[in-house]
Amino acid sequence: MGYHVISTGNRPEELGHLHSDEYHPADFSDPEAILSLAKKLNVSAICACCNDFSALSAAYAAEKMGLPGHDPLKTSQIIHHKDLYRQFAIKHGIPAPRAMGFTNQKDAMAGIESLPLPAIVKPVDLTGGKGMTTITTMDEAKAAIEKAFAISRTKRIVIEEFITGSRHGFSAFLVNGRVAFFFSDNEHYFLNPYLVSAASVPSMASKAVEKKLCAESEKIASILSLKTGIFHIQYILRGEDPIIIEICRRAPGDLYIKLVEHATGVDYPAWIVRASAGLDCNGLVHSEPKGFFTRHCVMASRAGRLSDIYFDPAIEKMIVDKLMWWQPGEQVTDVLTTKFGIVFVKFNSQDEMMHTTERLHELIVPQIN
Repeated sequence: MGYHVISTGNRPEELGHLHSDEYHPADFSDPEAILSLAKKLNVSAICACCNDFSALSAAYAAEKMGLPGHDPLKTSQIIHHKDLYRQFAIKHGIPAPRAMGFTNQKDAMAGIESLPLPAIVKPVDLTGGKGMTTITTMDEAKAAIEKAFAISRTKRIVIEEFITGSRHGFSAFLVNGRVAFFFSDNEHYFLNPYLVSAASVPSMASKAVEKKLCAESEKIASILSLKTGIFHIQYILRGEDPIIIEICRRAPGDLYIKLVEHATGVDYPAWIVRASAGLDCNGLVHSEPKGFFTRHCVMASRAGRLSDIYFDPAIEKMIVDKLMWWQPGEQVTDVLTTKFGIVFVKFNSQDEMMHTTERLHELIVPQIN
């Protein structure tokens, strides 16, 4: 697009910095640090990475500097902080779990008694299952509440009802408050019940469900006067009713935007950048998936030292794209979050996709000693 690209973050080893024109270290979860850096570098646009903290910092810096392409910070907080979003959803009739927010452990212990079990305890400001616990008895409540408060940056938590059903993602792109494009997937999980390890497309959800999600997206966009850009939803499908669990206004992680690109041919990352820079996005048109695709995160089933990664020959010939960053001999300690690479697999049918995706951890196996 002709921009000089400057990347930031407090981890200089991140792969993206290899592709930017400049790298300047800063903690993107610190809004003041990002604002200071943006002013120092005199940037003309700012784009969040695949993280809620960065979305909030980008919104803050953009608001302070008068840059286009971002919602006001107050709006961004409603979207990205779980307790504020739950309050918003209840007030405006958005389908969401029953939930209560708390700022201290005493009130949380008292409040949890009014919710049916099982319930989920979450910090309001983290993603990927960090600090989350599902409790089935009151004996588990105290430890779960302490864990969530300990990890929350804002020291706020939410406790919500446990929703059962199939889990999905719905990535919409708003242009002037309307859904110009959407992408619907199925979520798959491995050892960590809160961390999506794979996403497959097309979604098993019906067209009627997708229509409901488009309507809810536009309803939220209207109430909050949302700017043009990505509007990503995680939801649980209960029958034909989508229960919205999380929303965000930044790209999902693990190269999800490449899954959109492979399946539909739409250059999703380019549109996200265009919107963040305040450029015109009226040229985006909807496109359905053209085939059956899965994005799979390569993860180990046990801790130890990584020696190699085995690819089953049958699955290897179905891989259409991959990015691997593992190193021989690296020590694996956290099996719930550590990833060694991402692969994109194309299948011949929906049934093959759904069946094989659940087995990919058996077909692409990190060799741990």
